[in-house]
Amino acid sequence: MTLRLYDSLSRSLRPLEPLAPPRVNVYACGPTIYGRAHIGNFRTFVAYDLLHRYLEWKGLEPRMVVNLTDVDDKTINGAAAAGTDLESFTEPHGEAFLHDADTLGIRPFFATPRATAHVDEMVRWIERLEEKGLAYRADDGSVYFRISAFPDYGRLSGNRADGEEGRSRIDADEYEKDDVRDFVLWKAAREVDREVGAVWPSPWGEGRPGWHLECSVLSCGALGETLDLHLGGEDLLFPHHENEIAQSEGATGKPFARAWMHTKHLRVEGQKMSKSLGNVFTVPELLERGHTPAAIRHLLVSAQYRKELNFTFDGLEGSARAVQRLVAIHRRLHEETTVAPDADAGLTPIATRAVEAFEAALDDDLNSSEALAALFGFLRDTNTALDRTGGVAGESELAGARDALDSMDRVFGILELALRPDEVDDALATWVEDLIEQRREARAAKNWARADEIRDELTARGVVLEDTAQGTRWSV
Repeated sequence: MTLRLYDSLSRSLRPLEPLAPPRVNVYACGPTIYGRAHIGNFRTFVAYDLLHRYLEWKGLEPRMVVNLTDVDDKTINGAAAAGTDLESFTEPHGEAFLHDADTLGIRPFFATPRATAHVDEMVRWIERLEEKGLAYRADDGSVYFRISAFPDYGRLSGNRADGEEGRSRIDADEYEKDDVRDFVLWKAAREVDREVGAVWPSPWGEGRPGWHLECSVLSCGALGETLDLHLGGEDLLFPHHENEIAQSEGATGKPFARAWMHTKHLRVEGQKMSKSLGNVFTVPELLERGHTPAAIRHLLVSAQYRKELNFTFDGLEGSARAVQRLVAIHRRLHEETTVAPDADAGLTPIATRAVEAFEAALDDDLNSSEALAALFGFLRDTNTALDRTGGVAGESELAGARDALDSMDRVFGILELALRPDEVDDALATWVEDLIEQRREARAAKNWARADEIRDELTARGVVLEDTAQGTRWSV
């Protein structure tokens, strides 16, 4: 395996070495479905997808499991505030996540297990930990993991146990402090839990599983007790992933994950995302502003996953132009290049060099920015070569250039999104065609101000125009 990824556990670049190739068992922490996932979340999910696609490109068979957290403090409090039960509250958010993921071209996952469907397995898991002396019941009926009984705790994050023998505990699902405390595996039922139907029976009394436990049970249940690769955002490294290791290896006695991959945060216009700053954007909000899924995806893959990505609207406009260049080269290679039997435009070495550079970049810790450079270098050199021959190329070299473009886009998925048929209703199509005709008449009358005004009106509705020798083409 030539693909090397930065392993957060060993803090080094290591070849990806699946236990049973060509299958690669990958677990990725998914969203907590209490609200719409935002663009920062999707920076991580698109990185998951890039890896998924590249593993397939390399001839492997990735099994990508992404959980949907549908019971924790956030979902319970959200359901209570909405005055509804937990399932009714979380189900639309789960569907919205999967819809937005598809909008951005994220491949369907092997499985998307929900925590509430596996509570019985979680109870049995806690019983195993109890039998090994790694879990204990508190006075209120909650059950905690005894960190001091697991000597390897802290090897992922560096936050080591202090040997307090469980005298210090925390029952919140998420916390940001660096101190190491016994974490909750089973939370005794509270009144709010009962109100929303987030209560299950157990040997310790009614309650519900702790958030950390959910990922261990769901990942091992879907993929086996040792994962080839565990993915997540950098904010989950501690305590969530540290706790996953402890409760998983404590229960099974086996290594939990052979490698860990963590994605860096996204910033918006140079600032940390924050509701108070008004810079938390969802996919539908960006689409309403006239930005396309392909442009959003291009921007999200433009920086390597371990580097901070600054999401800007200027950058998004630049991504839109990059997408148009991809569409243009696709059209040129498939519709506008003349085939001549004896022609040689020099496309074959251009394609070969580009794909080699593309693979070398992604083999080097999934360096998407360098891989994009290889793709757009291919565009530049191919256009130059075809300009030199007047748009004439040999049949085999043209086929090779098409294959190279398609091959690289199988991983990036940008052109795939840009060429995805739009679902346009008849009323919108009629409105667009009418304005395009008005614009044609304005240009014929040299009324450039009116022509620009019409283009701006179309752009505001997300309609992209392309003026060609054959007429004006449009897409949403």
